[in-house]
Amino acid sequence: MTESNDAGLTHDAFLNGHVRAWQPRTGYRAATDPVFLAASLPARSGQSVLELGCGVGVASLCLNARVPGLSLTGVEVQADYAALARRNAAENGAALTVVENDLRSLPRDLRAQSYDHVIANPPYYASNTPAAQDAGRDRALREDTPLADWLDVGFRRLRDGGWLSIIHLTERLPDILTLLKGRTSVMALPLAARAQRPARRVIVQARKGGRSPFVLLPPFVIHQGDHHPGDGDHFTDAVRAVMRDLGALDLAAMARG
Repeated sequence: MTESNDAGLTHDAFLNGHVRAWQPRTGYRAATDPVFLAASLPARSGQSVLELGCGVGVASLCLNARVPGLSLTGVEVQADYAALARRNAAENGAALTVVENDLRSLPRDLRAQSYDHVIANPPYYASNTPAAQDAGRDRALREDTPLADWLDVGFRRLRDGGWLSIIHLTERLPDILTLLKGRTSVMALPLAARAQRPARRVIVQARKGGRSPFVLLPPFVIHQGDHHPGDGDHFTDAVRAVMRDLGALDLAAMARG
């Protein structure tokens, strides 16, 4: 994708306009998941972050808006999305390096580095799920690379004491915990669309070398009320703080109560 065919793109605002990103109009489109993922990172200025499967860069750009001074690297296998991520980084003034590559065969210079944080929003759906009409959307949503590879590659790129943070479907939480067992401490934050409804997504945060017991946090409720009464987002106050005011989702603080 180039600037000559912007008709096939939209220019979308995140974090109340603190981040703006070009996205395919009909392909895979970032929504709230990368925003929540970025908000959950316990990152500090001066630290390094690697995003696996960065798409157009929304998670890294949201993180950059909330925590200035990070060293950001994104890996994206789809050339069109990698190009948009570079464009978005430049337009947002973010020091985000985007590497077009399959995460299973990272370049030698990336394999030689260790990061303070690794983040990922892996494809949600099984490889036998019916294909999406748009090829980019299909590759972003269907699991071509096994979840085990996402976690293994991410874990290998972490320094000791570093954090791996991912967002996924709640139904995959047992798989994630099994894959991480024995080499990390883990916290999980379920994301529920409304109170008293099952949480469909979960943020999982694992610390390399940690030995603390597993912590399952209370659900983070996204919308007020038990139904959507009309126009508007109807976010809870806690979600509005994240989506509008650059607020953080501090899992460790939640765990402490």
